[in-house]
Amino acid sequence: MSTAAPTAKSTPPAEVVLRPPTAWRLINFHELWRYRELIAILMWRDIKIRYKQTIFGAAWAILQPLMMMVVFTLVFSKVAGSAGGSDLPYPLFVLAGLLPWMFFAQAVTTGSQSVVGSERLITKVYFPRLALPFAAVAAAVVDFLVAFGLLLVVMLGFGYVPGWSFLLVPPIFLVVILLALGLAAGLGGLTVQFRDFRYITPFLVQLWMFATPAIYLPDAAGSSNPWVQALLTLNPMNGLVDAFRAACLGQPVGFIGPAVGVVLGVAAFFAGCFVFRKVETRFADII
Repeated sequence: MSTAAPTAKSTPPAEVVLRPPTAWRLINFHELWRYRELIAILMWRDIKIRYKQTIFGAAWAILQPLMMMVVFTLVFSKVAGSAGGSDLPYPLFVLAGLLPWMFFAQAVTTGSQSVVGSERLITKVYFPRLALPFAAVAAAVVDFLVAFGLLLVVMLGFGYVPGWSFLLVPPIFLVVILLALGLAAGLGGLTVQFRDFRYITPFLVQLWMFATPAIYLPDAAGSSNPWVQALLTLNPMNGLVDAFRAACLGQPVGFIGPAVGVVLGVAAFFAGCFVFRKVETRFADII
């Protein structure tokens, strides 16, 4: 008489308990790291959607700053003259300032729309919601890296070879990323709560560009008006754009502008995540 072999007991699935975040934790970095593959997938989705059914495809990442450089050169070159009285060509001056700004504008604009644009995903499955604006900013980083290759080509075309100051480019750009992450997260949460921000954010970003004269005016940082100088100093992107260009082109990198950018960038990052966290618990109900 044969007896059936004993079967091993199946292991029950692990129990996952979802709880609201604690009051002191604004960002769960461990959870974001666990969902890093999802962030990469969302990033790649944003890139594919952006260039889907376009004639030039990803070449727009190069064509946009190139065309903006031409427009700024035609409009402002006679007003600005040579860049700061030096032999720095104005097209190169503009392009080196446009790249960090165009990344910042794209990251903030797309990041602020990322939560509303993922309505179906949010209402069906759980994942850290901060992954959405973070993925949008990461997609903008990819475009920036492509456009940065254009800057290197233009630099070599004008005879500029990167020097030791080029090592300051990554940390300066990291501060720009931090600032963009904070604004994208905060505005992303506010856009869910108040849909007016879908129209307010692009408009404010356009105004911010003209309030950042370091992009197109060489002598903007040296304004003799103390009130104008104070306002320019309080604009973090003005100092960061100027420092980014100086580091790329071997010019003297100031201290005050980048320092203010670091302080305001860190403050904006945590403030934006705080706003996002306050609204996050109601996303599924109001989105």
